[in-house]
Amino acid sequence: MSIWRRIADALAALARGEGLSAVFDRLRGPRDRSVAFAIAVIALGAKMAKADGSVSRSEVRAFREVFQIAAEDEASAARVFNLARQDVAGYEDYARRVAGMFRDDTGVLCNLMEGLFHIALADGDYHPDEDAFLSRVAEIFGLGQRDFRRLRARFVPEAEQDPWDILGVPRDAPLEDARAAWRQAVRDSHPDRMIARGVPEEAVKLAEKRMVDINRAWEQIRAARGNGNAHGEGAGIGSGA
Repeated sequence: MSIWRRIADALAALARGEGLSAVFDRLRGPRDRSVAFAIAVIALGAKMAKADGSVSRSEVRAFREVFQIAAEDEASAARVFNLARQDVAGYEDYARRVAGMFRDDTGVLCNLMEGLFHIALADGDYHPDEDAFLSRVAEIFGLGQRDFRRLRARFVPEAEQDPWDILGVPRDAPLEDARAAWRQAVRDSHPDRMIARGVPEEAVKLAEKRMVDINRAWEQIRAARGNGNAHGEGAGIGSGA
């Protein structure tokens, strides 16, 4: 059974009036983490898409980009999105449930935020209501302001592009600390590690953008410190960093 059919079966409980709590209470096994992650992106994404007053085609298309949907699963995926969009539960309820399920892994919660930012920017406009929505979700997830600024800097064109924030390193940190943060970020972005953390394979594509942003930040920091090509390292390094 594909992840989309599993998700559709889980969310069908909402249509039967069982409520969000009942859905998440059934998602306790190791294989259920990817289903819970996908439901969170779907539910929060569907609600956020309405935060600026409308759901655009580009936002729906962005959702399809986050999750690579096979032709045979399109009907199940559409059903999932529609169920989530029609559900009367508030987005904060979804966010709290997801935060509880992944409280031992903030990396997964950051991955989920990446998907939401991707959807928010799909129509080319980052609305203040979307910013407030994402800021509140990040707060419920237990992510600090620095984490939120780092995510926003990567996705929002007009946001301050601070490479130190992107790597999560203080500006006055030694270059070695920045290099270590870059290496760790590269390792954490490896598809195998993401899948092991419960990120569904369909959503791992988001790591491609993260790798570009991480490598660019490291290059900017290294250039600013006048370090040239120290140690022979460069933005082209992949999972073997």
